[in-house]
Amino acid sequence: MRLHVVNPNTTASMTVKIADAARAVALPDTVIDARQPTMGPVSIEGFYDEAFAVPGMLGCIREADRDADAHIIACFDDTGLDAARAAARAPVIGIGEAGFHMASLIAARFAVVTTLGVSIVPIEHNLRKYGLADRCVRVRAAEVPVLALEERNTDALARISTEITAAIRDDRAEAIVLGCAGMADLAIELAATHSLPVIDGVAAAVTLAESLVRLGLKTSRLGPYAAPRSKTYSGPFSPFQP
Repeated sequence: MRLHVVNPNTTASMTVKIADAARAVALPDTVIDARQPTMGPVSIEGFYDEAFAVPGMLGCIREADRDADAHIIACFDDTGLDAARAAARAPVIGIGEAGFHMASLIAARFAVVTTLGVSIVPIEHNLRKYGLADRCVRVRAAEVPVLALEERNTDALARISTEITAAIRDDRAEAIVLGCAGMADLAIELAATHSLPVIDGVAAAVTLAESLVRLGLKTSRLGPYAAPRSKTYSGPFSPFQP
């Protein structure tokens, strides 16, 4: 089985971290193909960054789609997920969606701890879209820039841990979903510190993608994920025309 894991931003160190997290939980015969685009923002923090990350991410999916059994979009905002499902032959999972669903299986009430406050509304929007808003008691922001997660000797871990403490105490959260792919290496430590399940969306997406492949399930083409109609795309987007 071959899983294509795409980091929609252009930061190589984060792609390496994401790949390590994916391989740590993948089945022995699963090959992890981790990629990142050559164009777009170095981090995705809000709607503006997200818009400019989508073309490069879709380009990676197009390149990998011939050999991939499934794709994973390793951005917690599930950047470009719907467009990717329409474009790709193989099924596509977003790590935000995967994390939410995994949390709903093990806790009646879960909280999300993300990076910056600007990400709260996009995450809340996705929770409503996926029908899980009632299960999430709160989306909290640790006010940690995404790229700070790639640096050593910062207070990022302490800030995230503080928000988890508050989610347990004030929101009565029973599980935590980490709201950024850059937090993938923190889940085990934070779960041990706080004595509750802490879910990394990358790991959750890998196990769910493997399940889809093993069951032979692919994206339905009967609705909005039908292949896009052939038409002309102008200017820099001409390589993306269907």
